Amino acid sequence: MNHLSLLVPAFAWVLALSAQETAAPSPKPAAPGKQQPAPPPPKLVLEAATDRASAIYAPGEEVTFTIQGMLGGAPAAGLSVTCVLSKDGIEPRPPREVRLEGGKATLTATLDEPGFLQLRVRGGGVTALAAAAFDPEKLRPSMPVPDDFDTFWQEQKMALAAVPAKAELTPRPVQNPGVELFDVQVDCAGGAPVSGYLARPTDAAPKSLPAILTVHGAGVRSASTGVLSWAVREGGMLALDINAHGIPNGQPDAFYDALAAGGLKDYRARGRENRDQVYFKGMFLRVIRALDFLTARPEWDGRTLIVYGSSQGGFQAFAAAGLDARVTFICAGVPAGCDHTGMKAGRVCGWPKLAALDENGTPMPASLEAARYFDCVNFAARARCRGAAVTVGFIDTTCPPSSVYAAWNALTVPKTLHADPLAGHTNTPAATAFMQAAALAHVRAMRAR
Repeated sequence: MNHLSLLVPAFAWVLALSAQETAAPSPKPAAPGKQQPAPPPPKLVLEAATDRASAIYAPGEEVTFTIQGMLGGAPAAGLSVTCVLSKDGIEPRPPREVRLEGGKATLTATLDEPGFLQLRVRGGGVTALAAAAFDPEKLRPSMPVPDDFDTFWQEQKMALAAVPAKAELTPRPVQNPGVELFDVQVDCAGGAPVSGYLARPTDAAPKSLPAILTVHGAGVRSASTGVLSWAVREGGMLALDINAHGIPNGQPDAFYDALAAGGLKDYRARGRENRDQVYFKGMFLRVIRALDFLTARPEWDGRTLIVYGSSQGGFQAFAAAGLDARVTFICAGVPAGCDHTGMKAGRVCGWPKLAALDENGTPMPASLEAARYFDCVNFAARARCRGAAVTVGFIDTTCPPSSVYAAWNALTVPKTLHADPLAGHTNTPAATAFMQAAALAHVRAMRAR
């Protein structure tokens, strides 16, 4: 059964910015003849919201957006704001100037197709966003799966299998005597190893532990020793956190900063004109090799294998579910990599924007074709895991909800969705709690089998 979890919105997230956000401390009395410093300008806050808690409507149904402005804690009466409606950030309608009478105004609009109607409000150097969903569960992938999608990935997995999964484990110090931590390096195809931290309960018995692989969002960083927290949950877990690039762990920040500015700068677009050279191919092969490593551990219970991540980590989780039948559950928060070809259906696509656009905004054929082999919508359709938990934010401009729903709707396995009308590209505390609870519930369900 599919389930939908919705938060009740008040007003959408606010960007209230001025050069001085907080009041300065009370100034000392000025010396005779010196002028007192001017007080800071009053803080402007803009908020926008739909008239329905769920923010979900039927195509053609009207939504009323309420816009509210507060200046220095009082209604911003008479403030003029510019309002732009769009299809989730693209195809903007002509801007409308709206005056906030008594600090409030309303705007009514609709969308006559499945998708998201986004409202962007600007005034006084401040921006607010709100969005209404129109039949989002009818959004479908913008292009069909390539005919040789499965053949392509089978060839990549065969190349991976030809590389022995030689692993090197180096113990790392921990304060809790009940757990062990290791730096892990595992040989992999693609030129970089799996690089991560493995945590497990001390003296774990053979075949006793469910396994979880945690994967990273965009950026360049070490694997996280935070994986220790998973090792002590639900009676003990075999937990592996890997960095996204197969780079050394535990280095000074300057090491990762240099990579981000140099060898890994803009890695998201690397090789995107050729499916064999797309950067994410190596990343996904490292995910599969990490699963090889976990399932070869004597402590693994032989049943439970979870992949957990957000943004780019959600991208990897979808890929794992679509490429590896050993995966039993995924948690994908605000996933990237969804519906790369959305522009072919008049929709926005999400990060990493694999399909490059020319100066006219037209997708370039080579990258458009290559992107289809790395799309969550196609991985989702091939998932055979026992369940999936996904989060989406209605005002996410990095991984827009139109793209996430296209992948969510392609999942045919039991699934639950945490939809937050107020969230941008983040996992709110409620979304994080939802994902963690889903993963732990899966562990309990598998142990009860």
